[in-house]
Amino acid sequence: MILPQTYISGDGIPRDSSYTVFGYYKKELAKFPFIKIAESENCSTLFKKYDYIYYTEGSRNLRLDLFYPDSKAGKPYPVIILLHGGGWKSGDKSFLHPLAERIACEGFLCAAVEYRLSPEAKYPAAVLDIKRAVKWLKLKAEEFRADSSDVILLGCSSGGHLAALCGVTEKIPFFNPVDFLPGISGRINLVIDIDGILDFTDPAESGKDTSDLYHSAGKLWLGESFKDNKKLWMEASPLTYISENSPSFLFINSSIDRFHAGRDSAVQLLRKYRIEYEIHTIPDTPHTFWLFEPWFTQTTDIIIDFLRKRIR
Repeated sequence: MILPQTYISGDGIPRDSSYTVFGYYKKELAKFPFIKIAESENCSTLFKKYDYIYYTEGSRNLRLDLFYPDSKAGKPYPVIILLHGGGWKSGDKSFLHPLAERIACEGFLCAAVEYRLSPEAKYPAAVLDIKRAVKWLKLKAEEFRADSSDVILLGCSSGGHLAALCGVTEKIPFFNPVDFLPGISGRINLVIDIDGILDFTDPAESGKDTSDLYHSAGKLWLGESFKDNKKLWMEASPLTYISENSPSFLFINSSIDRFHAGRDSAVQLLRKYRIEYEIHTIPDTPHTFWLFEPWFTQTTDIIIDFLRKRIR
């Protein structure tokens, strides 16, 4: 079934057009008239390579874009995989190009990854796609002077949720594509969660399905409402899987509480297991703050400062 705001693209894939950078810019401009859409500030030696195919299923090719500095000296680069937001139904990898380029200039290999969204494929397809991208990048690490032992997932909004879910489910067979590069580990060393929820069962998410005509983004992705299948919504929550094997976390949040769902409970578990974490909440910000100045620069500074402390 084709849902409102969806269309069939030229390659025959159902897509949702509801989330665009310019659309959110226009939406937020009334409250924040000083904002500007973020633009990358490229270093002179940055390599950019677009649309690498990392996985093919049938006739569907999934692609990623790479950004990394031109340097033949020093240690291999840590790998940072960036996951766009859009409510698991919309958005595009290009939305995170400015962030990927800015971070790559500091000495990292950044990959902005396409994954299948709910108009095309329901949960857990996106999770499996991202884990395939992780494995593909580890396989290709030497070619791009990257460190296959140091992989970071960075996601924004629903991408933040997916980064967290992928990061904490390394040992959960259901979430791992055993048919793809089985000899390569999908281990993640750090999750950077930018305003992505960690608990689908929180009322901020689970309470949205009040109409049979207009489903929440969660229901569109999971296929069932919280009321109809609470177990499924718990299964898709990163909070369910945090353990002593979980990676470190960096949380960067807006001032909107509902996008912090599950964060404080996650922090309690991270403390219990003595796992490193940091929280940065940027005051007076809209949900999509990372797309706009002045918060884009603030966000990248937080990320780079944390990464620099970590790799010393």
